[in-house]
Amino acid sequence: MTEEPTDRSGNQDVDPFISLTDLAVRIRKGTVSPVDVVDSYLSRIETHDKAINAYVTVIEHQARKAAEEADRAVEADEDLGPLHGVPIALKDLRYFKEGVPHSFGSKLIGDLSYVAERTTVDVQRLEDAGAIVLGKTNVPEFGHKGATDNEYVGATATPFDLEYNAGGSSGGSAAAVAAGMASVATGSDSAGSIRVPAAMCGVFGHKPSFGLIPVDSRPTAFGLKTHHSVQGPLTRTVEDAALLMEMLVGQHPNDPSSIPDPGIDFRGAVERSVDDLRVGYSPDLDVFPVEAEIETIVSDAATALADAGATVEPVTIDHGYSMDELANMIETTLSVEFVGLAETLARSFGLDIRENPDQISESLLDLLERGDRKTINDVAATGIPRTELFDAIQGLLAEYDLLVTPTLATQGMELHTDRGTDWELGLTWPFNWTGHPAASVPAGLTDDGLPVGMQIVGRRYADDDVFAASAAVERERPWINTYPRE
Repeated sequence: MTEEPTDRSGNQDVDPFISLTDLAVRIRKGTVSPVDVVDSYLSRIETHDKAINAYVTVIEHQARKAAEEADRAVEADEDLGPLHGVPIALKDLRYFKEGVPHSFGSKLIGDLSYVAERTTVDVQRLEDAGAIVLGKTNVPEFGHKGATDNEYVGATATPFDLEYNAGGSSGGSAAAVAAGMASVATGSDSAGSIRVPAAMCGVFGHKPSFGLIPVDSRPTAFGLKTHHSVQGPLTRTVEDAALLMEMLVGQHPNDPSSIPDPGIDFRGAVERSVDDLRVGYSPDLDVFPVEAEIETIVSDAATALADAGATVEPVTIDHGYSMDELANMIETTLSVEFVGLAETLARSFGLDIRENPDQISESLLDLLERGDRKTINDVAATGIPRTELFDAIQGLLAEYDLLVTPTLATQGMELHTDRGTDWELGLTWPFNWTGHPAASVPAGLTDDGLPVGMQIVGRRYADDDVFAASAAVERERPWINTYPRE
């Protein structure tokens, strides 16, 4: 971490990899200027994003104007929010900022030059806390797969190797954070869309318990609820994610699924001992084809929890289903959800995305076709096995505080890949079905230098246990110096 001068007169060099928490403190103390901070990140975006392609839109003028206003507030000794002057990036899916282009990762919508007409509650909460939005980050069309690539702006690379994809669907956000092109970034997760790119980009990503962070979606407030789709942070440190969570959590009247704040002490959890935690380690959730190198790295990383004082034991889930059976069920519910999304888009924009195949990726069209073939009986038939999977996880977490697994079964998807719709890829989506909180923690690097993620799953609404364990891993195996800095 670089030392910042106390003179705020201008053009200070700001370490782009400094933690959000430290940066916010320095801004509030007046030892670094929000203008210089924003300029530093914008300069890094200009230098590095041509190769990485993390951003769809950069709002340079608005960010600089907001930084100037933030600077005046510091000079005037005004009351400052916890995120005052800190530059953040927003996923270009669901996170609306009024007046800023929003593409959903879709060429069809992007070519309409659609501009958000309102600011969503999550963005408003971050801005109310003082954050400055740098821009919108890349996603696969409507977040439909686990690799970030689209017909609009192309693919996003992991900063660790530009020949490999950043993962999806929050790939642009994860890549921006890993490349030092944002202090932190937002993501969303319907089947692993925070945790998959977190693993592929070597950052920390948290999928909260369902309902903690309100999502005021319109015109439908019930879209993507089947998969317990949630919003969450992507950061370089666990403490930074804890700070963001405390800004975002809390019931909102426009989200029928949001819950009253359960009083989780996220930042306090970062400092907690894990001596009293019992952790079950599953290398494959019984059925996922995890590569040997990934299993070795994650198994070794799990010992960090034991080194920190937790009890770690091997477990089986005993859910009783094969990989093919589980994949068929998740494909049924998710493909039908995207059929519903297509209807929402038709009502909102007056267009049927199926009628524009030249502007839609084959993988999205294929997902819609599969959804169109599903029947109400097919969807209903998923209820019992989903309940049995939920009961199996609940049974295990009645005995253990946490479950640890690899985040991904493999590592390293080529930049342009068709593997993003492969259900065997991530051990993530079962916990969107069940609603348990889950984070991906950097676990180490492969022999080829690609990051590997370890997934930590907690009891429902015990997100603080997930943060405590994640922070313990970070203390035992710090990853901040693994990021490519050139």
